[in-house]
Amino acid sequence: MPLVTTTGAELILVAGGVKARQTVLVSGASGAVGRSAVFTAKERGAKVIAGVRKSQMEAAKSLGADQVAAIDDEDALNRIDPVDVVANTVRGATAGRLIGKVKPGGVFASVTGAPDNAKDFPAVRVAAFVSKQDAKTILHMAEAVSAGKLVIPIERKLPLKDAAAGHAAVEKGVGGKVLLLP
Repeated sequence: MPLVTTTGAELILVAGGVKARQTVLVSGASGAVGRSAVFTAKERGAKVIAGVRKSQMEAAKSLGADQVAAIDDEDALNRIDPVDVVANTVRGATAGRLIGKVKPGGVFASVTGAPDNAKDFPAVRVAAFVSKQDAKTILHMAEAVSAGKLVIPIERKLPLKDAAAGHAAVEKGVGGKVLLLP
């Protein structure tokens, strides 16, 4: 929990520099980092668009975003108005399309680095970002999880002795986190 929640929070606060009333598109919003970014941007007073796969649209409505958009659907992506900040957690062609959604003077904050076409958008500041663990942020996010304000999906709970099975499940791409218990 500390890594994903801190990364999502700092993606918004540090890399994106999000302010109240700005519009933020969070890509990969259904993942743990994305959920944390949506939560933090809403706390900051931003208008938030949760960018998810078309297959995740219904489930993403519970994230607390102002809008949900399928970023793997070209028509849906084209309907999104330009935003102040893209808080990006995806790679490849999708990231390359998302940088085009940032207003001139806006920020493309990304945990996956700059997209290949970043040079084509000189009026957009690209903030490739790696989080730094911060006790105050970890405590705030842990309190949000504890209070049920932020939900990080746990797909499986396994005893520590079954850690190898947990690692195998993660490699196969489970739909949430694997929690190892003593």
